[in-house]
Amino acid sequence: MNTDYYKTPKSTRLMRLFWSASGGDRYILERATYSDQIKYMCLGGIIVATGLMAALAGGYAFYTIFEPRGSAIESQFSWSTSIISIVFGCFWGLMIFNLDRFIISSTGKGDGTEEITWKEFKGAIPRLVLGAIIALTISKPVEIRMFKSEIDVELHNAQLAKKAEFLEGLEARYAGRIENEKKKIEKYENEIQQKTNRSVELENQYIEEARNITVGPRARAVKEQWDRAKNEEELLKTKYEPFIKESYSNIKKFETEKQKEIENADVVSNGLDGLLERIKLAHRIAGFWISLFITLLFMAIEMTPIFFKLMLVKSPYDFLKENVEELMKAEQGIHIEYNYHKDKEGQERDLVTHLHKEKLLVEKKSLQKVQEELTEYAISKYKEEMKKKIDANPEQFIKVQENQNGQNNES
Repeated sequence: MNTDYYKTPKSTRLMRLFWSASGGDRYILERATYSDQIKYMCLGGIIVATGLMAALAGGYAFYTIFEPRGSAIESQFSWSTSIISIVFGCFWGLMIFNLDRFIISSTGKGDGTEEITWKEFKGAIPRLVLGAIIALTISKPVEIRMFKSEIDVELHNAQLAKKAEFLEGLEARYAGRIENEKKKIEKYENEIQQKTNRSVELENQYIEEARNITVGPRARAVKEQWDRAKNEEELLKTKYEPFIKESYSNIKKFETEKQKEIENADVVSNGLDGLLERIKLAHRIAGFWISLFITLLFMAIEMTPIFFKLMLVKSPYDFLKENVEELMKAEQGIHIEYNYHKDKEGQERDLVTHLHKEKLLVEKKSLQKVQEELTEYAISKYKEEMKKKIDANPEQFIKVQENQNGQNNES
């Protein structure tokens, strides 16, 4: 607008971008006051900033979830995960930006005063709930990034404790298995040793008896017992040898499995590094009040545009917008009578009349009426003409009727 009393400043590209983000009408804003332009520029700036923060938070959360697992204080950088995180962050930021834009665009100005009434607030509750959820999704990744150094130290200590706990359980589990196999070997060897000891004892006894010049009955009896003991020893060795070998093989297998699991202890402890664990540590490190303050800060940023629109006082932009809307409705033949009637619940409802539709209906009804009148007139004229023919020759009419009746009976 350019008049003697006011000249609307020319908009910049950045200003028009923020207007679009806030859902403002560029055509009307370029003809409104400078204060209106600034209001919607600030509103759009908050929405754009929220989308950027959501993109950063979403990308960082995605990277934290899918980054290579390792020691918390010796993090490994991954280009592939970073690229995917950037793509996801852009997608997440655009989605939150579009959702915020929809929420703000669909939020009205209420009664056009600075006061927020209960009715206005009640209508804004669904939008406020959505805003609070969005603020939570943004604040948590930012929170764990703010306390990353402290979280890494605590997480590293937790990983070491997890590793020690894993190794302790591993040692206890395999110690019992190995000890069980050793007891089996000891049992088998004790039985064999008993037979060996008995055989040696009988051998010594036979030698004592054989020192005599003649081998008597006692010496022969001892010799029989000795031979029998040696046979039993050999049979026992043959019987238990596979079991002993199996036990030694099991011990070796358990030692190998144990060593492999010891090598996997780092993998198990590094698995503790996840988004949920970092959020828990962030709450514990920051404390309840600091964590709450960060969340409330992002909730305030997210909800400010909603309250901002409810508190806006009607300005030239609103009146110009209403005027354009009324002109568009008039151009399209839409007539509204506000608060025309009350429904069953006592709510005042508007009567919407579509004039183009009504005009078309009137034309169709009138055309239908004229067609009906013309048809009746044509029938009456045909009737008069037929009467004249009958008056001139009634016998001919009767013959024609008889012929028609005869043909109908035959069919």
